Amino acid sequence: MQLAIPHAPRSVKLAQVPGAVARLVRGVVLGLVIITVLGLGASYAGRYFIEEQRFTSSAELVDALVGASHAPPPSQHEDAEGTLDVLYTFAGEDHSVSGVRTAAEHAAGLGHGARVQLLVDPSQPGRPREATHARAQAARVGLLPWGLGLGALVALGGFAWEVRRLWRREVVPLRLGALVWLTPDDGYLPEGKGEAVFPAHFFRQDVKRAVRARCRPQRAPVRNGGKVLAAVVPSEPGWCRVIDEELARTLGWVR
Repeated sequence: MQLAIPHAPRSVKLAQVPGAVARLVRGVVLGLVIITVLGLGASYAGRYFIEEQRFTSSAELVDALVGASHAPPPSQHEDAEGTLDVLYTFAGEDHSVSGVRTAAEHAAGLGHGARVQLLVDPSQPGRPREATHARAQAARVGLLPWGLGLGALVALGGFAWEVRRLWRREVVPLRLGALVWLTPDDGYLPEGKGEAVFPAHFFRQDVKRAVRARCRPQRAPVRNGGKVLAAVVPSEPGWCRVIDEELARTLGWVR
């Protein structure tokens, strides 16, 4: 094989690197799946968020009496809920409601006849909420849009990071890296499928330089006796990328 490799910077596109586009497509698909899931979550959370805001803005504060309280054992109070049976009057009508949710610790401290405050929606007077608990939940719900927005930004940032990593890992060494004849320390290249890493060295200005090299064992490397052609990664001089015959032909480096 006769080589005709241009000086750096060389014209190399991501599409010319075997497998790079497939990895990029997988990243796009994964990103779209994540964004779709976040979109569905945002749709559901948006309706819930709007409903919570509507309730908080329209509900009226009402005094009530506790008929009975129900709470889990004290050892299970953390982040747990209890319930109250309450009696209250709203718009001239008496109501008796069971199962009004509140914090477990709060429920445990309320006995028969204790006074609590409820938030009551005039359109649904028979479905009150304990005021302190409802306000705490509304505050948490208010964080939902920010959390979903942050999740979308993380997904987009992850995709951008993957594109940048792919470019620096696959294209930059071929465009800007020094090309060297690499000698595997074990005397042979690893076998198997996928990408493999092996220790190697090369000489530059009579100085031996040890590196870690990446190769795809299923592809035939460009050889010169027991040495293989490799491109040094500019940002990580301790790493090299082995150049296979298919890639050399695709890049037009073969006469």
